[in-house]
Amino acid sequence: MDVFGEALKDQFMKPPAETLWVHNSYDEPEEMPVDLYFRNEKDMPELELKALDLCRGKTLDVGAGVGSHALILQKRGLDITGMDISAAAVEIMKQRGLKQAIEGNILQFKIPEGEEKYDTLLFMMNGIGLTGSLPGLESFLSSAKNLINNDGQLVFDSSDLSYLYLEIPFPENGYFGEVSFRYEYKSTKGNWFKWVYVDQKTLMNIAKTAGWNAEILFEDDSDQYLARLTLAR
Repeated sequence: MDVFGEALKDQFMKPPAETLWVHNSYDEPEEMPVDLYFRNEKDMPELELKALDLCRGKTLDVGAGVGSHALILQKRGLDITGMDISAAAVEIMKQRGLKQAIEGNILQFKIPEGEEKYDTLLFMMNGIGLTGSLPGLESFLSSAKNLINNDGQLVFDSSDLSYLYLEIPFPENGYFGEVSFRYEYKSTKGNWFKWVYVDQKTLMNIAKTAGWNAEILFEDDSDQYLARLTLAR
């Protein structure tokens, strides 16, 4: 069951939605405000606005949710497509007015024959985390070269989770930014899924190994940062 999608549908059709809980592998469950996904431009933080300003050309918003970022780019005149793994999210994107919205998993996505590659791949709200692990991130960076033009770019934000371990030891096995989540809505729990938050130094190393140049363009006061990756020449 698409637990996350059910919460989005309720928020869209009969707000407010009930409490959406996010269970994690490192602490107690946290409440996720569903209206966060329906923000307009004036309610978005500086980091997200800077990311939107970087977008150019044919753009794919990966993990677009209900299309809040994509709709802003569409209004600006960009050739923007929103992609999400949730069928409910994609339907809401369309109903909200996004002209190009597709259901899909970027880890399995291929450019349809005859279509042009992208100039920008955008991942907001740590959407790059869907790669699940450091090896998963490196693997995706290798395959993403087939999705963008030679002068294309990946734009995303992530976080350094080392602050979680100020009073507890780092995990003995695996990278400290590799975590697991699952959603709970109306007492229904979804499946666990893997997510990764990558610190800046580790990102730089992985990007270089995978053949990308990485730039950190913005940092906020919550251990979040904005990165842009371009293909190494």
